[in-house]
Amino acid sequence: MGNPNSLFQFIASGGLQDESRSSRPKHQHGETYVGVHRQNYELAPQSHCCEILHCIETVQHRHREPTLTRNTTQVTEEKPKGYHLTEDIAQDAIRWLREQNAYEPDKPFFMYWAPGAAHGPHQIFKEWADKYKGKFDDGWDAYRERTFARAKAMGWIPQNAQLTPRAATMDSWDSIPESEKPFQRRLMEIFAGFAEHADYNAGKVIDEIEKEGKLNNTLIFYIWGDNGSSSEGLNGTISEQLAQNGIPTKISEHIAALNELGGLDVLGGPKTDNMYHAGWGWAGSTPYKGTKLMAAYFGGTRQPMAVAWPARIKPDPTPRSQFHHVIDIVPTIYEVTQITPPRVVNGFEQDPIAGVSMVYAFADPKAPGTRHTQFFDIMASRGIYHDGWFASAPGPRDPWVGGMPKGIKEWSPLTDKWELYNIDEDWSQANDLAAANPQKLAEMKELFLIESTKNKNLPIGGGMWSTAMFHPEDAPSSSLTEWTFDGPMTRMPETAAPKLGKVSSLVVMDVDVPANANGVLYALAGFSGGITCYVKDGILSYEFNLFEIQRTKIKAKEKLLPGKAKIEVESKLAGPIGGPMNVTLRVNGLTVAEGQVPRAMSLHFTSNATFDIGEDLDSPVSLDYYDQAPFPFNGTIGTTKITYLKK
Repeated sequence: MGNPNSLFQFIASGGLQDESRSSRPKHQHGETYVGVHRQNYELAPQSHCCEILHCIETVQHRHREPTLTRNTTQVTEEKPKGYHLTEDIAQDAIRWLREQNAYEPDKPFFMYWAPGAAHGPHQIFKEWADKYKGKFDDGWDAYRERTFARAKAMGWIPQNAQLTPRAATMDSWDSIPESEKPFQRRLMEIFAGFAEHADYNAGKVIDEIEKEGKLNNTLIFYIWGDNGSSSEGLNGTISEQLAQNGIPTKISEHIAALNELGGLDVLGGPKTDNMYHAGWGWAGSTPYKGTKLMAAYFGGTRQPMAVAWPARIKPDPTPRSQFHHVIDIVPTIYEVTQITPPRVVNGFEQDPIAGVSMVYAFADPKAPGTRHTQFFDIMASRGIYHDGWFASAPGPRDPWVGGMPKGIKEWSPLTDKWELYNIDEDWSQANDLAAANPQKLAEMKELFLIESTKNKNLPIGGGMWSTAMFHPEDAPSSSLTEWTFDGPMTRMPETAAPKLGKVSSLVVMDVDVPANANGVLYALAGFSGGITCYVKDGILSYEFNLFEIQRTKIKAKEKLLPGKAKIEVESKLAGPIGGPMNVTLRVNGLTVAEGQVPRAMSLHFTSNATFDIGEDLDSPVSLDYYDQAPFPFNGTIGTTKITYLKK
């Protein structure tokens, strides 16, 4: 077939519709990565052959004020007004392409470009969201029906495919109060603009490849999403981490908090971490059942993928319906580049590659599929594909239902009910054949256990252990229980920082207070949720920002006296993790303020924010100094000691 001059892989997160078959990507070694990246720095590719451009440590980040790294170094440049991460990494990729073209124009390149869009939080400029004003006014049920009809008309799904019904546990559009519908519509308009914006910026990168005269011999994989459309916004939210922390709320609370910030126009901006209602996610996974976090149904796993290679692939309008998985991309690249994969990398023997090449389907849309078996599992929602059959168990929860799933403490994978589908005849898993064909179901369940064992997937449900459902105390965190910081310190990742706001703790700071003291003493996380201790016009203040829904402020009545002071913030849980927390502020041993936080957090405030001493460099936790951020303390901070208190 001949080798491509270059490879460009695009993977966006989330999507309006999910109509091909794949699942989560694994990051692959190559020349350059831009976007989402998790890495073991000791074995990171940039230390051997590659460059990692702007990247975020997790996909769940703020798009207007992200915490970024370049290779292994944090990016500390101040973000300009009107900043957006998707535009940044597109421009970064274009810069790299131009430099590579200037230095070694004849050298092939590999680029993995993965924006955070359209993963939550959904953040985009108002003009992009406004393009979709009125497009979703009739709600997710009607949108799903329109999408289904259009997909059939365009030939993207079989004519005999059935539109699966809405789950009984999911809201209908008609059940939404009229007073809340403007909020729900705007959330979807923002998502649509956010998604188009990602596509537009992917196009800018491809335009650059064309401008350099390399597009004809560049192999492009364009994958829209890394899972099904998300239902993690539950009933619609201005702060997506509420769901992960298992905190129940009412839409009236979200709208009230939003109105204090400026109303609907604030959605999509830096002051909200909004996610749309699960109904929109379900509609985005038309015609399937399920959403993201459900591996039992294609609504949680199927993705559209387009492959382009102008020099070698003749375009045609026929969708390829062969069953494939994202792990098949690498074998495809190896085949077209005629590269034999290494058996040992950096002294480590490599696992066998489980994928199969998709090259056979490039020229023949009707060729028999070559992937015979594939298993799926996420938090015990699981399934197994084998030669046209799919067996699955939905698992212990519907991801669009907030709070603790009913019966979760007694749940066992051994008692889950399984379903069976013949997807060669039933594209959307509409007809469960488990009762009619128990022998086939038994064979498929046995195969699932074999594949799970072979791929180190046991125990089933293990991923739920450290969530708010079971043992939040075991969630990933630093092994330390005491910290000592000498002077100011900034940009400590929340994942490594003290879990203030989750566990009982004592913060002790030696401070030299100036006259008219102002500034942040310490801050954890950001505007979408966090904790801050600061001085405003001489008044020692503490704020617990519970994901924008509830802000607890505790303030001293008298100003701090100039001079040396020992400031203490003691936080004690009044019950289990996630419950009330009593907070006491002391200066030189004397209590100056105290109060109770009604609800603490159970997992984390964010996945990508930081802990700072002496200023608040992330998005500001408190509205009290939002316009003065990072609001550096104008005195001197000596030693800060943080200790977890024993129960």
